[in-house]
Amino acid sequence: MIALGLIETIGYTTAVSAADAAVKAADVEILGSETVIGVSGAVGVTIHLSGDVAAVTSAVEAGTNAGESVGTIVSSHVIPRTHSNVKDELIDKFMGKTVENTKNLSKSSQENLPKKTDSQDEEKKEKSTNKKTEQQDEDLKSKNGKSNKT
Repeated sequence: MIALGLIETIGYTTAVSAADAAVKAADVEILGSETVIGVSGAVGVTIHLSGDVAAVTSAVEAGTNAGESVGTIVSSHVIPRTHSNVKDELIDKFMGKTVENTKNLSKSSQENLPKKTDSQDEEKKEKSTNKKTEQQDEDLKSKNGKSNKT
């Protein structure tokens, strides 16, 4: 790997748009992606690109511009002449994995996050129960509708 390009987005659609534009703009390879599900449920996706320095620079710029037209780009960066330990110890370990919430944040970072309340948990459970009930009602109506036709 000569250079490593990173494009960090909010949302999968933004990430796909950025990755598509990046590989169309220059001769780069997509190494993979890392997905992080944040505390508020926002999905962050980081696209990892490799190639020669000029190609990765062009690809990251094109991907960033395309992503910004669709959604939110958190950051982008090109690391020329990436050391092999960075790829072996960081990129390969996270590739294709989903990191949820705050388990990898430091204690001080976790303390600064908004706290989830019991009422938020109850509201989430209630919404889930309502969806299940609505689906059961629809299934029953569908079943009754079929039996009335025959």
